[in-house]
Amino acid sequence: MKVIYTDKQRLHRVKYEFLSGEPTPCFEKPERADMVLNAIHQHGGFTVSEPAVFGIEPMHWVHTPDYVAFLQSAWSEWEARYGDEHDASPYCFVSPRHLRHRIPKDIEGKLGYYSFDMTAAITKTSFEAIHAAMECALTGADLLVNGEKAAFALCRPPGHHAAPDLMGGYCYINNAAIAAESLRRQGKDKVAILDIDYHHGNGTQSIFYERDDVLFVSIHGDPDYDYPHYIGFDDEIGEGKGEGFNLNLPLPQGKTDWSLYGPALATALEKIRAFGADALVISLGMDTYEHDPISFFKLNRTDYAEIGRQLGTLDLPTLFVFEGGYAVDDLGYNTVAVLDGFMRVQNDNA
Repeated sequence: MKVIYTDKQRLHRVKYEFLSGEPTPCFEKPERADMVLNAIHQHGGFTVSEPAVFGIEPMHWVHTPDYVAFLQSAWSEWEARYGDEHDASPYCFVSPRHLRHRIPKDIEGKLGYYSFDMTAAITKTSFEAIHAAMECALTGADLLVNGEKAAFALCRPPGHHAAPDLMGGYCYINNAAIAAESLRRQGKDKVAILDIDYHHGNGTQSIFYERDDVLFVSIHGDPDYDYPHYIGFDDEIGEGKGEGFNLNLPLPQGKTDWSLYGPALATALEKIRAFGADALVISLGMDTYEHDPISFFKLNRTDYAEIGRQLGTLDLPTLFVFEGGYAVDDLGYNTVAVLDGFMRVQNDNA
C-alpha cells in the first residue's frame, strides 16, 4: 500500500490545549505521525512518498473563502498585536443563542468566530502544515483515480472536525472531505465516507449533510457524554437531497468493546453497500483504543485487524485518511493493524 506523508506537517505544534479546565500539553503533536511511520517501516509492506503539489483552491471546495483567508492571515494578525511568545488561541466564542453572527475586525474576535473550542490554536507555521496535510489527502485520492486499490494519507493536523467555516478538535481543513470531493470531481459517482474516530466527525457531516452523492457514516462515542457534544446523534439523517445519506451510530462511553462495536460496524458496512459506493474514504481515527488517554472505548489490536479485514470485504477503492489517536506508544502498531488486515483481504481477492 502506498503511504503519503511529508515532514512539512511537523511545522504545526501547539503548546497547550485546555482540558477539564487546565492548560495541558497538546495531545495532537508531531510524534503521533512519527510512531505511525516507525510501525509502517517495521512492517515492510508499504511505500512512503511525498505528496503532489496543490494550491489552496481545493480548500474552497468544502470551506468558505473567508474562513480560508482567516487561516492564512491569523498568525500575522496575532503576532502584530501580541508578539510570538504564545500561540494564537480564542477565548471568546460566538454562540447561536443571543449573539450576532458578524465577523469582528480584531484577531481575538476572529479566532472566536471561526472556532468552536480551545483545542485548535494557530502557530507561525501552522498553515504550511495544514496545507501539506490536505495535499497528502488529495494525492491519495489521485492514486485511487489512477487505479490504486488503496492508499493511506498520513495527515496531521487531522481534519474531520473542521466544518465549512469552523476549526476545532485539533482540525482546521477537512482532509477527508476534500479527498471525497476530489474523487467526485474526477468521476466517482458515489463516494462513501466512514468515520471510525472515537469522536463524531461533525465537520464532515456538516459539509455533506444536504448532498446525496456522498454518504457519511460515523461510529463514535455518544455525544450526550462525549465531544463534540452538540452533534452526532442518531436522529441526524441528512436534509433535503441529503435525507437518508447520513448515518450516526453513537455507542456508550466506557462500555463499548468489540461486542458492541462489531454490530455497529456491520450496520455501517451494510449502509455503504446499499448506497452503491464506487469509492470509500475512511476517516481513520485510532482513539477507540482501550488505553487512549482522552477516549473511552475498549478496542484492542486484534479488533483493529478485524476492522481492516471487514473494510476490505467491501472491495472498493479505499483511501485511509489519518485522524485522531493519542496513545502514542501503541498508535503506530494499531494503525498498521487496520491497514494490514485490509491488505490481507485485498491480497486474497487478487
